Amino acid sequence: MRRVLTVLAALALPISLAGTPAVAASHSTHATAAVKHATAVDQLKHPAALVAQGPDDVCDFTDNRPTLHLGSSGAVVQQAQCYLNQAIDAGLDVDGEFGRITQSATRDFQQCAGIVVDGRIGAQTWSFLSFWANAPDAPFC
Repeated sequence: MRRVLTVLAALALPISLAGTPAVAASHSTHATAAVKHATAVDQLKHPAALVAQGPDDVCDFTDNRPTLHLGSSGAVVQQAQCYLNQAIDAGLDVDGEFGRITQSATRDFQQCAGIVVDGRIGAQTWSFLSFWANAPDAPFC
């Protein structure tokens, strides 16, 4: 915190760029810029924060992202099926049952995305699915 205040105080001092004096900005302007910078850095460290979630997400069944496999069921499977339909136009019934057809669509998606093809939806597949499904150019493949 002390370092941030020191940097902010230094930025508020008048400086000269290419012989043209710069106008000193107020402390609150730099504080706002520092907060925006910290938020942008946090989003780069956590890219999932850049992907739509909740009301702006094309599929809004749940925010949970557990590992899914043959036999899984519920709202998380509906979320995955909706994402698969959006991302690769899989044509799945969004019924919440992870059966052979959903497993096959998952493998098709994984192959298309160039990630591990195992027919399971784990962290990597969720990440790609949510990004691809919410991308403006979807469906892909």
